[in-house]
Amino acid sequence: MSSLRPWLEQNTAFVLFAAGLLGLVVGSFLNVVIHRLPQMLERAWARQYSEFAGQHDETDPPEQAFNLVTPRSRCPHCGHTITALQNIPLVSFLLLRGKCAACGQSISWRYPIVELLTGVLSAIVIWHFGPSAAGFAALALTWTLIALAVIDFDKQILPDALTLPLIWVGLLVNLYPNPLFTPLRSAVIGAVAGYLSLWAVFHIFRLLTGKEGMGYGDFKLFAAFGAWLGWQDLPLIILLASLVGAVTGITAIIVLGRDRHLPIPFGPFLCAAAWIALLYGNDITRFYLKFARISV
Repeated sequence: MSSLRPWLEQNTAFVLFAAGLLGLVVGSFLNVVIHRLPQMLERAWARQYSEFAGQHDETDPPEQAFNLVTPRSRCPHCGHTITALQNIPLVSFLLLRGKCAACGQSISWRYPIVELLTGVLSAIVIWHFGPSAAGFAALALTWTLIALAVIDFDKQILPDALTLPLIWVGLLVNLYPNPLFTPLRSAVIGAVAGYLSLWAVFHIFRLLTGKEGMGYGDFKLFAAFGAWLGWQDLPLIILLASLVGAVTGITAIIVLGRDRHLPIPFGPFLCAAAWIALLYGNDITRFYLKFARISV
């Protein structure tokens, strides 16, 4: 590995191409996660409610396996099983002209967009961190953020199955003596501060307005960012997320005529802000301090 790393560092174009290609493949899997994980949660909740209400009958036939692997992907319109050749990231979509090979119904543009976004962001991450432990850890974080952002945009939920492991992994990658992004002390304080800060905002907002301004998933997600990046980056993340969220919400109301009473998920803005902080948090902070004429 020690002899391979200099070669990788000298062949930047190949490394970035490989990272982008890997991102395309992972993006295809993320589409499965985005589509199936909320359904898996809904089925689990329905099963738990049925058992709690005494409606479960042991003589009922067992449910068909439904997870991230089984059954194979199918067309939502006709049920046609998608073959391996029809599931090549981006390429299959273009060759099929965005239509099902069996019934000709349109395939959602979301699938190639998620694949392309994952590929581009993966290449940017490796370009920034290089083929290093920090780079591979940042890739894992980036992929998880993409899945969380789209799921929250669709369903307005941030699944514990993704947010809770993200907290623990964030603490693990910053273990002493070789923390990847921030010292362990900063990571632990960041996890606690991230959760408690939004928890406090949530309860204060509810006391003042009688409404819930965000969900508990946002607390856990913010805690994960603290665990990965440290408490120092939390103000930047919340500022960027709030700014972009406010601009997006106002634009949606004015331009698109969106009902201002409809909730807008905060998770996608948190994810975007955290990804920016992951790569450019220190640069943004230094620029702000220099702009504000505060010595560092």
